[in-house]
Amino acid sequence: MRTRRGNSYPMIGAQATNNRKKSRLSTVLCNFFDMLPDDIVLFVLVKLASTADCPADFVGALLTCRRFNGLGLNSLVLSQASAETFAVKATRWTQAAYRFLQRCTDAGNVEACYTLGMIQFYCFQNRRNGAALMAKAAIRSHATALYSLAIIQFNGSGGSKDIKDLIGGVTLCARAAFLGHIDALRELGHCLKDGYGIGKNTVEGQRFLLEANARELSAICSSPSPALIPGRRLNLPPFSRPNGPSGSTLGEIGFCLPFQKIHPANRFLAGWYAEHRSDPAYRICSYSGCGRPETRIHEFRRCAVCGVMNYCSRGCQARDWTVGHSQNCQPMVRFPGIDAGGR
Repeated sequence: MRTRRGNSYPMIGAQATNNRKKSRLSTVLCNFFDMLPDDIVLFVLVKLASTADCPADFVGALLTCRRFNGLGLNSLVLSQASAETFAVKATRWTQAAYRFLQRCTDAGNVEACYTLGMIQFYCFQNRRNGAALMAKAAIRSHATALYSLAIIQFNGSGGSKDIKDLIGGVTLCARAAFLGHIDALRELGHCLKDGYGIGKNTVEGQRFLLEANARELSAICSSPSPALIPGRRLNLPPFSRPNGPSGSTLGEIGFCLPFQKIHPANRFLAGWYAEHRSDPAYRICSYSGCGRPETRIHEFRRCAVCGVMNYCSRGCQARDWTVGHSQNCQPMVRFPGIDAGGR
């Protein structure tokens, strides 16, 4: 039966029948889900955790149902979680986030060990536990953890200037470079060229720098959307400028590199010290993708040309040079007897 406007009256009986059919269908689907073995559900959750792009992807799955909530916190799932799964922002740091990170480290997640180690070492000044967590990740061949420990050894972070271990830093850099870490390979090349913590070998150091450029170019070109931008030829990084051409960065061959993806640990450090920087005398690495702070005054080196920018490592200096500092670096006025700074 239709109304004067031609619309049909609602059929209450048919609607009730459709609702009963939907209810029976959902019951059958729920029964099928309950019949799935735990191994299959764990496999799905492991795949989800290992490919998550943000914490919401994983947390949303845990809130889906009671079974996902229980199996999602299984040690097998937590051990395979990606770094972005626990990429909590510094402004949202809570005890619950700390407990979740700790639970992931207990499950053997190397990314969680590195992330929590960086937070403990630099944010909460818990140097011993932070270094131990990063070492736990480094033992399992985590290249970024090896390079971070090398930076700590080169700078003597967490102690006085006299506790620098240059040989240990070079050893850690060599291991990270062997695993394919580009910044570690570039740092090792500069150490060889300068004789810093290792015997001086200019030819071998130059070869490492060229290899770092080749790997960096290969990584960018193999990405889904390569973004090399042809630009004007850039100068050499100031405090690593040799007498002749070096090819220490891709910017020297006429390309401006895009910003690379920043590790969640470095994003946390940058956000944390934007809000909790208690002493302005302690500087932060000028490369926006780093976030490392000084653990003592004048720990980081300064740009030898402008004397304004501060860097925890040559890797950060090279990246900052290619993404913008080369356009703003202006020679400073020098006075006799005053050093520009450095290690």
